Amino acid sequence: MSKSSQTSISLSKGDPEKLSPEPDVSENAPAGSQDDIDFPEGGRQAWLVAIGNACVLFCTSGYSNTFGVFQAYYTLHQFSDKSADAVSWIGSTQVFLGLFAAILGGPLFDRYGAWVIRPTAVVYLFAIMMTSLCREYWQFMLAQGILHGTASGILMFSAMASTPQYFRKRRGVAMGLSMTGSSVGAIVYPIVLSKLLNDSSVGFGWSVRITGFIMIPALAFASFAVKARLPPRRTSFLLPSAFRDKLYVTLIASMFFLFIGMFVPLFYLPTYGILHGMTETLASYLVAMINGASVFGRVLPGIMGDKVGQLNALLFAGASTAVVIFCWPEATTRGGIVALAVVFGFCSGAIISGGAVAMTLCPKDVRNMGTYIGMGTAIASFAALMGPPVNGALLDRYGGFDQVSIFSGVMCMTGALLVLLGKAFTPQGVLGKV
Repeated sequence: MSKSSQTSISLSKGDPEKLSPEPDVSENAPAGSQDDIDFPEGGRQAWLVAIGNACVLFCTSGYSNTFGVFQAYYTLHQFSDKSADAVSWIGSTQVFLGLFAAILGGPLFDRYGAWVIRPTAVVYLFAIMMTSLCREYWQFMLAQGILHGTASGILMFSAMASTPQYFRKRRGVAMGLSMTGSSVGAIVYPIVLSKLLNDSSVGFGWSVRITGFIMIPALAFASFAVKARLPPRRTSFLLPSAFRDKLYVTLIASMFFLFIGMFVPLFYLPTYGILHGMTETLASYLVAMINGASVFGRVLPGIMGDKVGQLNALLFAGASTAVVIFCWPEATTRGGIVALAVVFGFCSGAIISGGAVAMTLCPKDVRNMGTYIGMGTAIASFAALMGPPVNGALLDRYGGFDQVSIFSGVMCMTGALLVLLGKAFTPQGVLGKV
């Protein structure tokens, strides 16, 4: 990336949330290249923001990643008369809107700051409570699919836009640590839901409500911990000029194909486990195993990305995830399926966090990071609307997972190759550290 010749911003090192009193620093002042700006790279407020970000992801992405538990439960109970792809449309809509709403969450943070988290958190909890009252398919689609997904996306990407404002050299580590909140949530919620749904008498409604109560203290902490470091920008809500950047456009295309393939095991691995002799409880734990392994998959590639380049780390994550998905049908024993879940969790863990970090390399103005992440993720989110239903149709058509494995693996490998192409648009080149 070329360095901007615009005026640089000087930030106060005494208080990372305040700008220095230089006369050229204002809400409307142009920002220079990221390399011309001093980042705190740590400190109390910076790490509080990262922890608050993790709390939001614990409640949003962590909860959304448990839909495999709901998929298996709905298939056996509420919607036993419906096909796998019909049930997966609920989760697919939730995931799609959770990503597409980034087009609102990122720009809202850039323009108005972290205050948007508080009302959105209330709406998000309301959606979970409404899901607990649902009985009909259309009710689940409205509450769990549409309302939950939209609120989740605004909340999640508003928080995610905050952490990169505090870190540059350590951005991969900071974002990776924040993203572990998603992994922890996706460990906790499947176990809680599985115990409540399958091994207790509390019923579906209270099982879902209890998960909502777990989220309240985490969202309350995040509402006060997450703060914007820079003054809001007052330019247009979206930034169409971003799409003139070849690297940015290529990264969006890469994330599109990665999203098509990577969500499928989260949806269908519990069902796959049941078909191969696992109990409902053990099969539902597969989602927790995936996300437990993804804790290391998010942190270690983040550290690696700061050392060898963020695009190199994303390339590794995409290619290795594709290989694991290709091997999926070969895992037919309980031990093999558990091993598949763990390896898949580690390899795929860095894709979402790595994709977000990669997109922050594109804007020259730090105050545009949320908008860049939001616009790119929103476009790539259409893949989440396609992947699970297409694979559900393949499963219904062929009655096995061979075709599911081939389709999803090819999509992830295509995404990895597009990351490699994106490197060609950087000064470092295809073989460079970027």
